[in-house]
Amino acid sequence: MVIPIYDSNPTRRRPYVTWALIAVTVLAFLLSPVARGPIVGTPSTAEQCRQQSYFLEWGAVPVELTHDRPLPYTYGPAAGEGQCFQVPPDYDKRPWLSSITSIFVHGGWAHLLGNMLFLWVFGNNVEDRFGRLKYLLFYLLVGAVATYAYAFATPNATEPLVGASGAISGVLGAYLVLFPRAKVIGLVSFLFFFPLRLPAWVVLGFYFLLQAVYAYGVGMSGGGSVAYLVHVVGFVLGVGVVLAFRNQLRPPPAPPPQQYRWAY
Repeated sequence: MVIPIYDSNPTRRRPYVTWALIAVTVLAFLLSPVARGPIVGTPSTAEQCRQQSYFLEWGAVPVELTHDRPLPYTYGPAAGEGQCFQVPPDYDKRPWLSSITSIFVHGGWAHLLGNMLFLWVFGNNVEDRFGRLKYLLFYLLVGAVATYAYAFATPNATEPLVGASGAISGVLGAYLVLFPRAKVIGLVSFLFFFPLRLPAWVVLGFYFLLQAVYAYGVGMSGGGSVAYLVHVVGFVLGVGVVLAFRNQLRPPPAPPPQQYRWAY
């Protein structure tokens, strides 16, 4: 795996939407019961019950999306070691809206920081080409469509789907089409996290291949806690949107002026 930390790709203006998305996502996490749990170790049963209730309220539950009807229960107080009481929800949930709210919900610090790192590295250039409003709509719609795709692939699942991975994978797919030769500094895990300067098509192509392999493996086994299919669908949507509307995007920034040295 390659963990990107920086890309040599200039922009023309500041990526306020990308910064805002990161800020809102981090703030939502800090206000959630997940952030109040232990960073290391297993949360208590009471903490797990509060977290599961939070995920059911704001996450995207496949069976809710496919039937357009919220579940008649949520989780209440602890009922014993590793068990929670099921209680009627005290909120009015609209399943279609959860396909968007779930983008801002994360299951832990590693989940949050990994997603925000990818958005930080690649989001600014995609925002620069799309324009701020189009980029925001692109981010939200790709995330929602990828979530619905996963829901229809697992129509009766009751486990909440959370995270910005689908939307961010769309950003990565768009970046791959727009800047395939941009240089990315990444830490390569199988080289003991040695930093290498690689073209974007290598980093993002390897990312997509890895997600596709994992999605196929999870689909064959019928299990897995990571919805890799969301990553695959989001990435393909990002590629497709750019290919379909590339002529309507802003032109790339002009290259920096060449530096000349006088010869005497």
